[in-house]
Amino acid sequence: MELRHLRYFLAVAEALNFTRAAKELRIAQPAIGRQMQDLEDEIGVVLLKRSPRGVALTAEGKLFLEEARDVLRRADESVKKVRALARGEYGELHVGYAPTPTVEILPGALAAFQKVVPEVKVLLHDISSDEILDGLHNGELQLAVTAWPSAENHPDVEFESLKTYPVCAALSASHPLARLKTVPLEKIAVEPLITPNRKNYPDAHSLLEKLFQSLGLKPRIALECDSGSSVITAIEAGRGIALVHPLLKLFAGNRLCFRPVTGIGEVVPVGIVRARNGDVTPAGEKFCAILRKIAKGMGHH
Repeated sequence: MELRHLRYFLAVAEALNFTRAAKELRIAQPAIGRQMQDLEDEIGVVLLKRSPRGVALTAEGKLFLEEARDVLRRADESVKKVRALARGEYGELHVGYAPTPTVEILPGALAAFQKVVPEVKVLLHDISSDEILDGLHNGELQLAVTAWPSAENHPDVEFESLKTYPVCAALSASHPLARLKTVPLEKIAVEPLITPNRKNYPDAHSLLEKLFQSLGLKPRIALECDSGSSVITAIEAGRGIALVHPLLKLFAGNRLCFRPVTGIGEVVPVGIVRARNGDVTPAGEKFCAILRKIAKGMGHH
């Protein structure tokens, strides 16, 4: 049984007349008669009562009409959804992200994307950089929006920078260095440092070591935290200071002081990460285009 058999049956069942059904389908009347006979032979049930006055549906024909309508509706919907998916207008888009560095770019991009393609469901995954890499490799994530300080360490992913940010120092209000307008890296080198967890955020540690290399020193890491909120709490409690993304101040509010750091040439790029051989759907490509547009409208530091 083919879908055309169902379409022919639907035309006959609704018109209750072979001539009108044939005209509507633009095929010869004998052909539609043969198709209906083939359909009845295949399923082994009489669906239509034929008479000189026209056609009537049997009880089985009435039930089959309901089922045929349902099958054809679902088939049409499937075609529409697949075509919409191919246009980037339907489906799910799984995106990894880091909350702090993307807070300027991501909300606006999401709002603009949902306005353009409301039928695409964007699912955000707030996970570590290692989990982002795993997700991109196994296809659970199509792309990620995050800070990526050492993309050269990951040859199997590609990174597209959208915006760059300077590194800044986060201190408690009572810390002596908080009195300075800018903090030299040399002064930070002798302070106990609070950092994200090395296991989950190896790239942050790579950047930190790179910063202190210029002084011929290693960072004095006093505490490793699992989240940005833990870092804020530890600094506030006087456990140490941190070199952080400047947008952390949006989450910390007035709890901490943030100061520019002198003696640092490095910046933190924030952008799109995707697997080099990954399959980004048309919806994913549309989302990337909107991210670029939002970042361009903001300008670069």
